[in-house]
Amino acid sequence: MARLGAHVSVAGGLPLALPRAADLGCECAQIFVKNASRWQAPPLDPSVASQFTAAWGDSSVGAIVAHAAYLINLASPKPEVRERSIEALADELTRCRRLGLDGLVFHPGAHLGSGEASGLAAIAAGIDEVLSTVPEGRSRLLLETTAGQGTVLGYRLEQLQEILELVKGSDAVAVCLDTCHLLAAGYAVDAPEGMGDVLDEVFERFGSERLACVHVNGSLHPRGSRKDRHCNLGDGYLGVTPLEVLVNDSRLELAPLILETPVGDDGEGHRRDLEILRSMRSGVE
Repeated sequence: MARLGAHVSVAGGLPLALPRAADLGCECAQIFVKNASRWQAPPLDPSVASQFTAAWGDSSVGAIVAHAAYLINLASPKPEVRERSIEALADELTRCRRLGLDGLVFHPGAHLGSGEASGLAAIAAGIDEVLSTVPEGRSRLLLETTAGQGTVLGYRLEQLQEILELVKGSDAVAVCLDTCHLLAAGYAVDAPEGMGDVLDEVFERFGSERLACVHVNGSLHPRGSRKDRHCNLGDGYLGVTPLEVLVNDSRLELAPLILETPVGDDGEGHRRDLEILRSMRSGVE
């Protein structure tokens, strides 16, 4: 049975993410391990790391992944940006491995005019460099599918496959799907048969061991829009019927399904969306 969860706040300190996740009934979760809008952050306090792992151990939350800073762009043709991106991703992966997290989700990057082939090669080389500098640990780098806005790469599954084939230490790299991004990129996940077809393609390309996370998000824009705007489940253009296929696919037992939908003015958006997903569980493949 798929594990269901949400991105939860770490406001006030990393350990506080666990009671927030528990309050929502999360079986898995996603967090930020540093400010997602800045390049740098203070070093991870060992006492905070210990408190986090203790709180995690005492909770019913299973897998936890982190999402990397949005500034990171391994595909950038600008040397200074690419260097900062490699340093920032290495820092976040180090934090994740110290915390024992399952993975670090990041957007592959935008080529900014250098071309897709050049951008994909730069992303793979950047991943190799990151992995060569970070101490060993269980946390993997998780390449996220994107909506494909502008020159952003990763909007086709074959692009993620090419990156994985180019990366030398590929066992430490896996894939994260995003339902909103898939729809915006043109995949027919707004229909049950389309969702099933995409999942079949994912497992054919990557295998179950390489699908490490799924972001379950509604989409404010229609299929093929190339616009990355999340909305709550049942709103927008994705609908909820195709999500039943996702929730009940037995091949997703090991991949946490995580909401990144709006919390809402009343702060209950994730709670309502989790109830929708739970109501779909049937045990049917």
